[in-house]
Amino acid sequence: MSYFLPEPPLSYNQQNRTAVLLLNLGTPDAPTAEAVKPYLRDFLSDHRVVELPKWLWQPVLRGLVLTLRPKKSAHGYEKVWFDEGSPLAVYTERQTAALSAKFPEIIVRHAMTYGNPGIADVLSDLKAQGVGRLLVVPLYPQYAASSTGAALDKIFAQLLKQRNQMGLRTIARFYDDAGYIGAMKQHIEAYWAQHGRGDKLMLSFHGIPQKSSDDGDPYPEECRHTAKLLADALGLSESEYVVSFQSQFGKAKWVGPSTQALFDELPKKGVEKLDVFCPGFMADCLETMEEIALAGREQFHEAGGTQFHYIPCLNDSPVWVEALADLVKRNLQGWD
Repeated sequence: MSYFLPEPPLSYNQQNRTAVLLLNLGTPDAPTAEAVKPYLRDFLSDHRVVELPKWLWQPVLRGLVLTLRPKKSAHGYEKVWFDEGSPLAVYTERQTAALSAKFPEIIVRHAMTYGNPGIADVLSDLKAQGVGRLLVVPLYPQYAASSTGAALDKIFAQLLKQRNQMGLRTIARFYDDAGYIGAMKQHIEAYWAQHGRGDKLMLSFHGIPQKSSDDGDPYPEECRHTAKLLADALGLSESEYVVSFQSQFGKAKWVGPSTQALFDELPKKGVEKLDVFCPGFMADCLETMEEIALAGREQFHEAGGTQFHYIPCLNDSPVWVEALADLVKRNLQGWD
C-alpha cells in the first residue's frame, strides 16, 4: 500500500485551479455530551493545545476531563445554539459564502481543525476539483501555537501525503492589518451609535499559559498590539480601555490580566458601565456568547456593575467581509 494518497484522475494541466481555504477551530456537531466528548478528545489531545507528555496527560484527559467536562460544555452550547447549528459553524459558513461571492472565479471553502468539515476531507475534495494552488487563511488574527500553529500542522500533514503536492501559501497572522483594524473600528462605532457607550471598553482575547509566552509564543504581544491599534483608531486614551485574557483552565499560570478577575475588580474601581469586545474571535462562539455575554454579564452585575454590553464579533458583517476579501486578494497576487 502506497504511503501517498491516490491522485484524482486528472491530467497535469487540469490541476491548476486556485482555492482559498478558511480555517477555524471547530465545534461539536450537536449540543450534547455525546457529541461534545469526541470533539474535546481530539482538541485536548493535540500537543499544540496541551504541551504535556502523553503518558502524563492522557490518563487525566480520558479518566477525569472527558468524564466531567462534556456534560458541562454541552450545557453551555445549549444556551447559545442556533436553529441552523453551532454559532461558530454558522458564521464561518456565512463568511465563506460571502467571500466566495467576491471571488467567483476561485473556489472558496472552509474547514475546521477539529470536527466537521475536517481538513483532510476538504483538501481531498479540492484535489478532485483540480486545485493546484491553495491559500490557507486561519481565522486567527494573532498567531498562537495552539490555534494557528495547530491548524497549519493539519494542513502540512495532509500535504505530506500528497504525491503531487499543491502549491501553498498561508496567512499566519494579520493582527496589524489595516483592513482588520478598520473593520473593528467601524463595527464598534456602529454599536455605540445604536446602544450607547460604557465607562470603559474591555478587549478580551483568548488566553494562553504563561509558559507558552515565556518559551517564545508571540501571541500576547500581538494581542496587545492589536488592542493599541484599535484603541488609537477609536480615539481612546489608556484609561478608557483595558486588555484582558479569558478562558483559562487548569492550575498553571496564564497570561493576564484575567477577564473573569476584572469582571469582579472593575466595579470596585468605579467602572459601572462596561463594554466588552473580543478582537481575536472572528466569529461568535461558546467562548464569546456563553462565557462573556451571559456568564460575564452576570458576574459583572453581581460585583456591582450596572450596565454590561457585549459587542458581537465581526462575524459576517459587510465591513469584515470586505476587509477579508482585500487581505485574500493581496495574498493571491501572482496566482489570480
